Amino acid sequence: MSDLPLVLRFVRHGATAANTAGLRCGGDLDLPMNTIGHEQARSIAERVVLLDPPVGLIVTSDLRRTRETAEAIARRLPGVPLMVEPAFAERRLGEWNLLPIRDSQTWLEAGATPPGGESDQEFADRITRALEALKPELPRRPLLVASKGVARVLGGLTGLDGRLEPANGDVIEFVLSASQAPAVIGSAS
Repeated sequence: MSDLPLVLRFVRHGATAANTAGLRCGGDLDLPMNTIGHEQARSIAERVVLLDPPVGLIVTSDLRRTRETAEAIARRLPGVPLMVEPAFAERRLGEWNLLPIRDSQTWLEAGATPPGGESDQEFADRITRALEALKPELPRRPLLVASKGVARVLGGLTGLDGRLEPANGDVIEFVLSASQAPAVIGSAS
């Protein structure tokens, strides 16, 4: 194995209608990207092609919005395998789905569990297990296409202080071999 640090690159999926309307959209709501999201996915793909070292594996949750973004990237990286890992799906939000973010943000920040949804701890544990399962693939320089909540958990696992709020299309590098904060290396905005 090389002396390079173990890095997981992350991309937040392109926007959905719920995202652009400022509504909650959990992992139990499988929405497609809207027109803006498809434009963001094409822009993301153009930036990902330029990453050095290059991406050797694309990993995505099974949610339509993440798969659509991952597929747009895969079209620009012929020969790079695409792996679907359902455990990287966004937090299940139950009855909070499609509520205005501004009306539900205090509940989320207070650590409340949405009725019919997943607790903070259940979500963090699921993402932690998925990351552990992905670690053998890190030498392949994977790119994880997932949702904002997944980035928040990864930020916590890598020592980030504060709440990570990536925009749709942001590309982030999480250094997993040291306790180092992630760095946003590009944005679709």
